[in-house]
Amino acid sequence: MNGFRLYRPFANSLAIAASLLLLTLSASGRQIVRGKLSANPSPVAFGNTQTGTTVSVTVALSNYGGTDVTITRATTSGAGFLMDNLVLPLTLPAGTATSATITFAPSGAGAFSGSVSFNTIAEDGVNNRIVLSLSGNGVNSALLTSNPSSLAFGSIQVGGSANLSETLSNTGGSTITISQANVTGAEFSISGLTLPLTLTANQSVTFTATFAPTSAGPASGNLSVVSNAPNSPLNIAFSGTGTASGQLAVTPASLGFGNVAVGSSSSLNGSLNASGASVTITSASLNSSEFVLSGISLPVTLAAGKSTAFTVTFTPQASGASSATLSFSSNAANSPAVQSITGTGTAQTQQSVNLTWDASADAVGYNVYRGTVSGGPYTMINASLDSTTTYTDNTVVSGQTYYYVTTAVNSQSQQSGYSNQTTAVVPNP
Repeated sequence: MNGFRLYRPFANSLAIAASLLLLTLSASGRQIVRGKLSANPSPVAFGNTQTGTTVSVTVALSNYGGTDVTITRATTSGAGFLMDNLVLPLTLPAGTATSATITFAPSGAGAFSGSVSFNTIAEDGVNNRIVLSLSGNGVNSALLTSNPSSLAFGSIQVGGSANLSETLSNTGGSTITISQANVTGAEFSISGLTLPLTLTANQSVTFTATFAPTSAGPASGNLSVVSNAPNSPLNIAFSGTGTASGQLAVTPASLGFGNVAVGSSSSLNGSLNASGASVTITSASLNSSEFVLSGISLPVTLAAGKSTAFTVTFTPQASGASSATLSFSSNAANSPAVQSITGTGTAQTQQSVNLTWDASADAVGYNVYRGTVSGGPYTMINASLDSTTTYTDNTVVSGQTYYYVTTAVNSQSQQSGYSNQTTAVVPNP
């Protein structure tokens, strides 16, 4: 009885141990994933790449399976793409990786596409293949050009200047940065180009070049444009010739108006004459308000041997001597050319016109009429009926011509027609 009791616990222990053993075997079971290859990055996009250059991308090749995988073959397709530094066949244990370098070297401008195919075999003999897509865009190298390629200013008078336009263009497919623009030749300069300056593909900038000769003879210079373009520095040749300046003469050298009554005006003529070379007259000035220049429009250019006329008018504002200097500014060697002017203002002399006429029968008085145009119209100038046959007109102006007629008035206040016309020329004092 006691032996039976000892047996049952032993039997139960075996059953429990067997049960534990079964549980342990069931928990340790797992599924093994076949080795498989992956690429990163995928796809590979190289973007814009200048023609004639090479860009590389490193691609990580990883075995993300649980068994070995062997890369047996790698095939690259597409113009401009190449893969190197991968020695095949290559076995990657589970969880390991290697790398491959893919390069893009576009032979011209435009879009390029290709691929790399990796053939693999897993540990269990299963073959697989992954395809890595490749793309890139070839762009022409940056190139800075000038238009025109050189600047010829021709012949410019010493003391003058000439401007020409110059254009810089980026004819490549990438950005250019211009950092310097250096001018040689003291008589040449540029303006309108602010540096540093960035030009994107097909962008241009226009600026001004100036030639200002300081002496006669040929002159040369150069503009050196420094940038990050492959053809830096870009050189633009400058050339020009300085020619002797013309001479400007004022004729006569002086103007003398003599005596001119205050309030009256007198005019005299003069001329400007160019010699040696053409002369451009830009401005004129008079330093007295009593003298006025007219008859010439400025600026004006006179060819060598040519002349142009002008007029100076003297209108004295007060009695006494007056003087002035007339100056003409130009590009002539002797600029400014001057003319001296003198005149004297005199007090006005009171002028008058004395009129007489024959008596008319039955007339009790006469009216006097005056006009400034022959034949009228006329205006009566006597304040009241004149009973005599004489009249003095004290309201005349020097230098003016007047035309007079009279009428007779009888006792019934009837007025006759106009008499014959008489003319009076009032002289200048």
